[in-house]
Amino acid sequence: MTKLLPTLFLFFGSFLLAQKVSFETLLNDKISIRAIEIWDGKVWYSGTDSKFGYVGLKNPKKQKQIKLSDKKLQFRTLAQDKKSFYAINIESPAYFFKVDKKTLNHEVIYTDTVKTAFYDALAFDGENGVALGDPYGKCMNILVTTNSGKDWVTLPCKKEYEIGNEEAAFAASNTNIYLNNKEFWFVTGGKKSRQFYSYNMGEKLFGKELNFVNGTTSTGIYSMDLDSKTRFGIAVGGDYTKQDANINNLATTHNGGETWENQASGKNAGYTTCVKIKPNSKGKEIITVGDRHISYSSDFGKTWKKISDEKGLYVCEWIDNNTVVFAGKDRIVKMNLKP
Repeated sequence: MTKLLPTLFLFFGSFLLAQKVSFETLLNDKISIRAIEIWDGKVWYSGTDSKFGYVGLKNPKKQKQIKLSDKKLQFRTLAQDKKSFYAINIESPAYFFKVDKKTLNHEVIYTDTVKTAFYDALAFDGENGVALGDPYGKCMNILVTTNSGKDWVTLPCKKEYEIGNEEAAFAASNTNIYLNNKEFWFVTGGKKSRQFYSYNMGEKLFGKELNFVNGTTSTGIYSMDLDSKTRFGIAVGGDYTKQDANINNLATTHNGGETWENQASGKNAGYTTCVKIKPNSKGKEIITVGDRHISYSSDFGKTWKKISDEKGLYVCEWIDNNTVVFAGKDRIVKMNLKP
């Protein structure tokens, strides 16, 4: 059973010309949440113990939670199209769930029984969808659909996008993949940190290594976001075993990933699990969250201000120009920025 906590108000005088920041807890439950979607004035989430549900943005008492399975599945993915939500549990067997938005009726539309199956991220744009999983052999396990999940096709492993030993993706916040129409990008970490790009739903896939913190299985890129109109993008991450380390854990691109430039190396809050560009800011304004901080940039990621020491939050999403939702260990919170 969930319960509400009182609104907490924090003040940071140096943030955005003395802007007041307030936090409101929308949901408190025994759950770990690493994937959220916004629809119909609600925050939708998937998490541990097969839990799936929503909570109202304006009225947190308006909430509902169901279990997608009798098994104790762990979800770190969630995506949506016009009529449905989609979620995949992380371990084998991996079940691809489709949930009707109106009725919440759900069904398994695909099952991956490979013993090493581990799904890191899921994205939809219209009827197009991409599921990103850890490597099967020399390439990442990538499945695409162009008909709202009715059919899934596994992309063949080709030499031009083989990955290295101990290179994979992180199931940290469902934000290490970005899909726009038929283009998609995803990022990896481990012994190498790379950004991959594909057009026409996997027809061609190109990989590019970034000058990013790497070398061990805990290092690399954890999250990315892109402005599809300007082609500005940002990649963030670090090392979850050394969360204060902040060297080469942020990079930006102004050309859709053709070239990348390190930003704020040694001058940011450290390990970061989620990054989101503010809507309509063309990449100028960005919010990030890690296990131990919430940070903000107003200059395309060149400089950063830590605006909160909140702990245990993993995933973020802008609601509007003044509101961001975060989720993580046992809660969903809404942050309001008030001039």
